[in-house]
Amino acid sequence: MKLFKKLTTLPRTIKQLIVLLIDSVVLVSILLVSFSLRLGYWYWPQSDLFLVIIGAPVIAIPIFIQFGLYHGIVRFLGLQALWSVIKAVSLYALIWGVVGFITAVEGIPRSVILINGLLAIMAIGGLRMLARWALSDVGTFLKNSKKNVIIYGAGAAGRQLSEALLQSKEYKPVAFIDDAKDLNKQYINGVKVYGTKHIELLIYKYSVNEILLALPSVSRQRRNEIINLLESYPVLVRILPGVSALAQGQVKVDDLRDVSIGELLGREPISPNQSLLEVNIKNKVVMITGAGGSIGSELCRQVISLGVSKLILFEQSELVLYTIDKELSDSAKVFPILGSVVDQDRVERVCKQFKVQTVYHAAAYKHVPMVEFNHTEGVMNNIFGTLNCAQAAINNKVETFVLISTDKAVRPTNTMGATKRCAEMVLQALSKCQSDTRFSIVRFGNVLDSSGSVIPLFKKQIKEGGPVTVTDKEIVRYFMTISEAVALVIQAGAMGSGGDVFVLDMGKSVRIYDLALKMIHLTGLELKDETNLNGDIEIKITGLRPGEKLFEELLIDDNALNTSHSMIMKAQENMLSWRELRLLLDDIKLAITSHDQNKLRLLLIQIVPGFKPQCGISDLLFNNQSLPVLKK
Repeated sequence: MKLFKKLTTLPRTIKQLIVLLIDSVVLVSILLVSFSLRLGYWYWPQSDLFLVIIGAPVIAIPIFIQFGLYHGIVRFLGLQALWSVIKAVSLYALIWGVVGFITAVEGIPRSVILINGLLAIMAIGGLRMLARWALSDVGTFLKNSKKNVIIYGAGAAGRQLSEALLQSKEYKPVAFIDDAKDLNKQYINGVKVYGTKHIELLIYKYSVNEILLALPSVSRQRRNEIINLLESYPVLVRILPGVSALAQGQVKVDDLRDVSIGELLGREPISPNQSLLEVNIKNKVVMITGAGGSIGSELCRQVISLGVSKLILFEQSELVLYTIDKELSDSAKVFPILGSVVDQDRVERVCKQFKVQTVYHAAAYKHVPMVEFNHTEGVMNNIFGTLNCAQAAINNKVETFVLISTDKAVRPTNTMGATKRCAEMVLQALSKCQSDTRFSIVRFGNVLDSSGSVIPLFKKQIKEGGPVTVTDKEIVRYFMTISEAVALVIQAGAMGSGGDVFVLDMGKSVRIYDLALKMIHLTGLELKDETNLNGDIEIKITGLRPGEKLFEELLIDDNALNTSHSMIMKAQENMLSWRELRLLLDDIKLAITSHDQNKLRLLLIQIVPGFKPQCGISDLLFNNQSLPVLKK
């Protein structure tokens, strides 16, 4: 074993010299064996014939070098390398025979040339394949470092992946799984193909703890069905992400990645309407408030790719503004502005200075418990921040203003949801009393991997060994990928005529407990509970946090209208006139400045129909109650 390790760690030049020396000895030995076989006894050459035999490497080695026999890495040799061996050895045998006859050396039977060629091909090629086997399989066995894996998918991608794995130091494919019956019991690169019914048997037979999906071209629905099937087994599921590498014939081990939860919750992508994407952006000056947030930063990325004239990044956090500006820094069209939406004068100056034509208002405090603990700041930022931006847009004749809203604005149980519904109502009211700016509202649920989302939290908790914390076993949420949500926001904003509330199709809601369980299983771990005390990760139920409710809704009234886009609906909802709303907003501002939390709560209930607080006032500066328990 020590000798084996020493050989594998030698410099490449030394390894080539060793192979060259072995080939020389083998060529001379093969010639002696060829003469002995032809003559029927052990033959030892004399005089000139001896020189011709021991000089065989002088003829062979340059030919072998020319055919690349010393350029390839032995443990990675394939059929192409064997074909090179056959051509090189055949040419050598032919030239050696010609040299022998030209020099008129006596005692060389013609049949010896043929025997020498055949034996040399078998010896030179055989030794290389033996070395490949020893380095790949025996070496791996001795080191016991390769993981046994199953490849799901025996198509072109699966075959390419198996070839890559055979050359890797990490994985050893022990079986293929494929649904195609005609492939059942076939062998690919020496690995047998099985049906899905054999998965459990194979996992335990070969101690498999990883299954690799090589299905880059199947539909998302079919891939999800397969992943759901594998979820019940204690294996880590990894996946080849797309067909680009397959098209180039370059599938690599590095292409594999863990299955993302977004792939399971997302839908089949729908091609966007390019004209809707461009109408408010191409050759226009666009400002994005909250530009460094999850939604805001993705808006920046998509807007910059749509031919914007100037992109204004308006953000109150210096760190996140720096981050998104640096990401987009190659473009001279980007202008980072530090500022708060609560400061109407600064918003006005930005709109005037850059002659802003489109505003995407993504700035908001959105973390439900955090807004509950900072009640007045949530109201100021989400309601009056929106009002300030809207009035600045009107005063500077901004063409289009799009508010990013949330499903929590529908029959809210928390301050955050109530403030977002109030912000919607502000734009609805303003759209009725002016015609300079076209206001639109786009409402949707949770986006995957956003700041404050459960997905990053669950990943971190699983990585740390648990427990994974879920507030309630029955809590459900809608989910959508950030990129999909933003593309739909842009398209919906282009469809508005003034005061429209658009609702995105979020698909089916997901039970958060099931989501946590799925993430545990897809990591190759098992749930630890009373039925499986030897499991890996526990799910801990912590109880609903302040303002949190079990389920979210997208519509206040179930009378949404379809639009020209299959994933965008238009809500029809009651609103207040600007005259009525302005009086209530004045009262709200007075309650904030006088620190009257009770009055503020009552006004929010009055202004937002359906607001039923799930908890009492939890503001940490509220003096009329003991401090709330903060659940992380």
